[in-house]
Amino acid sequence: MGTVVTYAANEGLNEHEIAARVAVARRLAALKGFEFGGGYQPSLQRNKPLYFVPSETLSGNEAARLGIRGANDLFGGVVPHPFVASKTIAHPLTGRDAQRPVGWSEAFPQRVHAVVLPGFTAFARADALKGGERLLEDGPVRVKHGRGIGGKGQAVATDRGALARALDAFDRVELASCGVVLEPSLEEQATYSVGQVSVDGLCASYCGTQRSTTDNDGRPAYGGSDLLIVRGGFAALLALQLDTAMRLAVHRALTFDQASAEFPGLFASRRNYDVLHGRDARGRWHCGVLEQSWRIGGASGPEVAALEAFRADSRLRAVRARSTELYGEQATPPRGAIVHFHGVDPVAGPLVKYTMVEPKEVDALATAH
Repeated sequence: MGTVVTYAANEGLNEHEIAARVAVARRLAALKGFEFGGGYQPSLQRNKPLYFVPSETLSGNEAARLGIRGANDLFGGVVPHPFVASKTIAHPLTGRDAQRPVGWSEAFPQRVHAVVLPGFTAFARADALKGGERLLEDGPVRVKHGRGIGGKGQAVATDRGALARALDAFDRVELASCGVVLEPSLEEQATYSVGQVSVDGLCASYCGTQRSTTDNDGRPAYGGSDLLIVRGGFAALLALQLDTAMRLAVHRALTFDQASAEFPGLFASRRNYDVLHGRDARGRWHCGVLEQSWRIGGASGPEVAALEAFRADSRLRAVRARSTELYGEQATPPRGAIVHFHGVDPVAGPLVKYTMVEPKEVDALATAH
């Protein structure tokens, strides 16, 4: 029997985020028939297998130090360079002389050009200003920290002055390492989640939509995801009758996923892609991958619950799973929910995080012709 452990090189997480990660790790341990060992300690004996649940995508060097050699060793992913785990890989640099990190791929943004939003990536203020000014010709520009999560670390600039001020908020050293992404600011219509997870040879793929809510301070926050999760790979997902917008989102994500082969040494057992469908200032519609997540995330509760359902019933083809995050003292999980956190976080305040799963009969799912 092996051991499942959580791992965080730089914790920086709120109590509810840690609790949710531990809850998913415990369920992964049960799914694998392993014991749960809590947080990783270097003193752990390596005479039996360790399975890691990291809070972040790991670099190749860090993974090697931990003894992680492939996708079967973790719930998440490993990249050859830290920037590969960020939003920055989706867009080209502003020119041949633009600053770039070691390992930068010119080929990747070329391969995904048609499936992401228009935009630029920069690792220096002058380069970012140059790219932002080009985008301003078509309307407001969204300035995004390369490693921002959940809509944090973003600003919208409507003119050159606002763009300069937004970039001034970046520390130059941090900008050089994490980068900044510049994209048109869209009127958001829908954010889709598309992904795939694999544990011990059991694979599930999914698509669905994200919901937003407000936190205890009245600010916009992630409210959960409504997912259709199917046994098997992306081909099994595309064999279903999906509406036009959802099918387009899946194809966008699949192209992005396949292009990740441009980064030698990248592997992942958990692949999640956010796809935005929205309209720019000129009224033009865009559908593009916003970012990738090769680590545990907001949809991981439903992902693992689906794997549990598929393991329990070999005839089950698909489930609908809904993750929910509710804020406030009155927030309570419904009966039958898989609860990941229910309490008062010292920073975020009172909230509850849970998953609901509904098995779908095979004959309830039509296939595309």
